[in-house]
Amino acid sequence: MNKLTQLHANIDSRVASIRENNTDWQCQMGCDGCCNRLAEIPRLTMAEWNLLHNGLTALPLEIQQEIIQNVVALTEQTAQFIVCPMLDKSKGICRVYDHRPVACRTYGYYVQHDKGLYCNDILDRVTSGVLKDVVWGNQNTIDRQLSSFGDSKDLTEWFAIVTN
Repeated sequence: MNKLTQLHANIDSRVASIRENNTDWQCQMGCDGCCNRLAEIPRLTMAEWNLLHNGLTALPLEIQQEIIQNVVALTEQTAQFIVCPMLDKSKGICRVYDHRPVACRTYGYYVQHDKGLYCNDILDRVTSGVLKDVVWGNQNTIDRQLSSFGDSKDLTEWFAIVTN
């Protein structure tokens, strides 16, 4: 098992535990709030990019072209929030869900208070008492593990490498 696969397994285990103890947890297919409000262009390690690229190349050509256009638009965007270029906006689902980066796998289940990186919708439910006894994962720990994978690049940079 490679390092990325092991990290995914660890994240999946924590996510399963949270979902098991909180059956009304919001993060599920169709909840695309985080995908519609990215704070910045995602950064990926080479291992994450390779996995994502495998998922992208398995998509029909017309969807690949749409995603490439969405990524190019990111380089010119001036809006405060970024919409993930892999999001199928009409269905609210990720087109490469099984190949998504670590940041996508952890969002809503892990938190990075110092950077304000957490799902506000879930935090509101925790604060109001709807969700109780929630133990968020520590995103800083995940980021340290990812940094051991080597340098990372913005998603737009990875796309520029393969499309040029």
